[in-house]
Amino acid sequence: MQGFSEPVDLATVEELRRIATHVLARARFVATGRFSLRVTPGGFGTPEFGPDLRRVRISGTTLIVESDAEGAATTKSKPISGSALLRLAHMAGVMGLSSPYSVGHDTPPVGSLAKAIQVDEATVDVACRWFATVGGVLDRIVHTKQNTGSPSLVRLWPEHFDLAVDIQARAGVRVNLGGSPGDSYLGEPYLYVGPWTDARPGGATFWNAPFGAARPASAIATADDAYDFLMEGVGRLAQKWAPPPMPG
Repeated sequence: MQGFSEPVDLATVEELRRIATHVLARARFVATGRFSLRVTPGGFGTPEFGPDLRRVRISGTTLIVESDAEGAATTKSKPISGSALLRLAHMAGVMGLSSPYSVGHDTPPVGSLAKAIQVDEATVDVACRWFATVGGVLDRIVHTKQNTGSPSLVRLWPEHFDLAVDIQARAGVRVNLGGSPGDSYLGEPYLYVGPWTDARPGGATFWNAPFGAARPASAIATADDAYDFLMEGVGRLAQKWAPPPMPG
């Protein structure tokens, strides 16, 4: 897909995952007990939460903390590069970074609280734009499957730093559909289909990943192609897909 085919700096992606987990998601968790994130303007962040209707988000390389408290609406911002995790967390209202906290079994370690963070701006831009692109494709799928797929909510999960939704392919069979900006599995943005069962209809030509199927951004030309890839996975699991007939 145009604009997403270059390898990303995985160290920067990991820093974003650490901030997403220990600043954004933790701020929401302390107030609500929930930690999933959303696509937000220019990047990703929390929905509004708490009595002050706070939203903590990343827009490009900037941390933004907004409050819509009655009579006292405010916006604060701080650049990520050059800031320590402790400073970012305090600005978001998180004071207990040393306390136990988990967003799943792959929760990233909190790491150094005082060391200045450095991120590659190009990679941050790719990650933020990728989440927006994937979000648009997932919204289209949710609309397509709203009457038959019982779609969940499109959420960004800080544990693996991926944007995903789960839907029903057929009775008793659900599947995760989503996108990652790159990780240890694949060092560029990619889409994935992750069935909740072991079924892999049609064989390994489509199901090419340990978790199901993956398609790198470099192999996707348009948003329509992205939609078709994800919907093919759903169709296979719905057992409406069959391999094309052999020639001759």
